[in-house]
Amino acid sequence: MNFMIFFIVSVIFIFVLVYRKNTGDSVYKYITTNISNLYNQYAPFSFKVVREKIKDLGQEYTPKQYALQVGIFAVGAAVISYLYFYNLVISIIYVCCAVAMIPYLAYLRCKRLYSEYIFEQIQVYTTNTIMEFATTQSFVKALEGVYESGVLEDPVLTDVKMMIDLAYANGTINQSLDYMNSKYDYYIVKNMHQLFLQITNEGSKDAGASLENMSLDIDMLVESVYRDRMDRAAFHKKFLQFGIVLYLLVMLIQMLLGIETYIKMLETWWVAALLHLIIIINTYFILSGEKYYNEDVGAE
Repeated sequence: MNFMIFFIVSVIFIFVLVYRKNTGDSVYKYITTNISNLYNQYAPFSFKVVREKIKDLGQEYTPKQYALQVGIFAVGAAVISYLYFYNLVISIIYVCCAVAMIPYLAYLRCKRLYSEYIFEQIQVYTTNTIMEFATTQSFVKALEGVYESGVLEDPVLTDVKMMIDLAYANGTINQSLDYMNSKYDYYIVKNMHQLFLQITNEGSKDAGASLENMSLDIDMLVESVYRDRMDRAAFHKKFLQFGIVLYLLVMLIQMLLGIETYIKMLETWWVAALLHLIIIINTYFILSGEKYYNEDVGAE
């Protein structure tokens, strides 16, 4: 009880101290700004680029949404850990660990959204290049038509411009295709490029039919990817529900043994260690599921 009072007083003291040092500004804004600056300083460069794109797309969480997420994680960790150990110190440690997971989850979410965005851009790139080629009968002219049409956005737009520059600089499309294939590892990209290379170098009497079949393949792939996204979302919801139920199984144990008997068992070191292990394994299980859900979305 004394420790709890000390902890509450310490939190109030820190809040007052921060407020007194920033009387002309919102304390909430001051704290979130400093956390954001610290994050931007140490976040990997590649993730900074991804996060900026997610912000441009308007899909980044707002500070209020992040604050709500922190609150949910903190309360959830406090309740679950206290039900396991009936110890305030241990609960505070688990609360800190749970809140520390939020940046990692934000990283996974941004990667998923960016992957979905890139796949949509690749779909637009391949579909429109095929349509332009059917009209111009020139791969470079088709790229120029797609580039100038305004249907693409960065980074794919910049990469298409690079393909055009490489084609004019080298006099062939080989380097352009190698460049794009290395940037975007999708089989629809590689197959389309291989088809264009064959038509350009060898010619083809049934190029129209080949391009039409390629368009149908792209449509089928897109349909498959979007169906997979819906299946993943449904699985993800059930997965999280299952993970939370696993945490709360300790309540069933307490109902069977009785709370007093359960608390006495906590005094045995190996029982406490086993409970810690259960929480760690279940947390790892949930994080692994989150990683699976958020990675390789739209990939083939």
